[in-house]
Amino acid sequence: MANVPDSPSFSQATALDPLAVEIGTYAHDPLGFVLFAFPWGEAGTVLAKDAGPELWQREVLQEIGRSLDSASAAIRVAVASGHGVGKSALVAWIIVWALATFRDTRGVVTANTATQLKTKTWPELTKWLRLAVCADWFEIAATSIASVEPAHERTWRIDAVPWSLRSTEAFAGLHNQGRRLFVAFDEASAIPDPVWETIEGALTDRGTEILWLATGNPTRNTGRFRECFGRFRHRWQRHQVDGRRVSLTDKNEIARWAADYGDDSDFFRVRVKGEFPRGGAMQFIDGETVEEAVRRPAESHLRQPLVMGVDCARGGDDQSTIWFRRGHDARSVPAIKLRVGDLMVLSGKVAELALRYRAAAVFIDEGGIGAGVVDRVRQMLAGHLVVGVNFGGRADRYTLGDGMPLTANKAAEMWASMRAWLKTGAIPDDPELLAELTGREYGFNLHNAIRLEKKEDMKKRGLASPDNADGLALTFAYPVADLPGETKFESGGALPALRAVSVESDYDPLVGA
Repeated sequence: MANVPDSPSFSQATALDPLAVEIGTYAHDPLGFVLFAFPWGEAGTVLAKDAGPELWQREVLQEIGRSLDSASAAIRVAVASGHGVGKSALVAWIIVWALATFRDTRGVVTANTATQLKTKTWPELTKWLRLAVCADWFEIAATSIASVEPAHERTWRIDAVPWSLRSTEAFAGLHNQGRRLFVAFDEASAIPDPVWETIEGALTDRGTEILWLATGNPTRNTGRFRECFGRFRHRWQRHQVDGRRVSLTDKNEIARWAADYGDDSDFFRVRVKGEFPRGGAMQFIDGETVEEAVRRPAESHLRQPLVMGVDCARGGDDQSTIWFRRGHDARSVPAIKLRVGDLMVLSGKVAELALRYRAAAVFIDEGGIGAGVVDRVRQMLAGHLVVGVNFGGRADRYTLGDGMPLTANKAAEMWASMRAWLKTGAIPDDPELLAELTGREYGFNLHNAIRLEKKEDMKKRGLASPDNADGLALTFAYPVADLPGETKFESGGALPALRAVSVESDYDPLVGA
């Protein structure tokens, strides 16, 4: 096989064969490579009727080329698309280009499932490599594509690696100092956050061309793929591809979907527009509602009681959180997050904050270790309203016609109240809170009552325990009546007298909120 230059510098090009020289010139020109390397429009080939990439594919390839000329960090490209737009072909072209134009390129390809990787992603890649003019430079195996050049089969290769939360180390050792490194995520919406985080930690080699490509249908409104277009958008080159503007798609099918579901439905947004759904398939709180609550001004008045919610944890990966809400404002009084193993220390902090902020009511998670915190805080705040709340206890505020959904337990009831409040409330721009609010999914029990996804199941999906969201949800455990008159909180004064907790059948989540 002809040698390919070690870098984009071709000072020794005269020593190479003509094909290698030609391909080497495309080291920073992915579009040029794709147009050169595949038999577009050639009679007798599968591309005889194809003129080349779609406009959106050309734009992505050109952007990568421009970035390589000035890159000082990893180039990250995220593509969210509708169905049938040519996304898989683009991934394959970029991988073939990356391998062919730079000696000793290394990379990995993964997908949302091992089945997707084995039956769709990998076959698409191997199909396009076999069509390339340099196909004989590489040997294709079931899970790898490697150089046939002697002594380079281990250093010049791409591997298909199914992800596993039990062994993310498979990605942690991904380095290729001084050369080119490539990572591709196919159907990236369903790849868990820990895999993204492991890759991010591995892409640190200096003097290395690093390209990270994440593509997929935007099926979920949570997770790192969604965040490529949200809080991490400044790090990614982002492309959202609408199937209505691509020649490859079946326009009759798109028209049927628009008629059946509506062109602003989540189904149409995901399958055609390449936009993230307002709510995931079983997402309890949608991202749009949460983002609006972040942007909304915080408004409240002194007659509205300040309520505290305390979610208890003994440490480890989880944290204890203390959240505050006065009416529609859960932003002005900052939340407290603690990782302490001593519950007496946690109890003391809760009592201190309740006195400092003149809290009208303190709702504490009393499940497991929280029971001791409830007892101790009651001792320290004798005469004040301290209520233990059992997340698994009975939902006790639902009646037909009150606008609240039927919920299976207290946790679902509080989250339902919080979800309704978020449409008018204000929350801080706290990444942990936002991820937890939108990350939790739900289902229904045999009585058609909402049951939230268990924390253990969230962790299996790579999500953190919703400690912050639970802390905020606790402020909705029971309604607390407005304080009488225009109460003023004097420095050093006592807490105002409180009314008893009222559990009413005609509960409205915004009364006393």
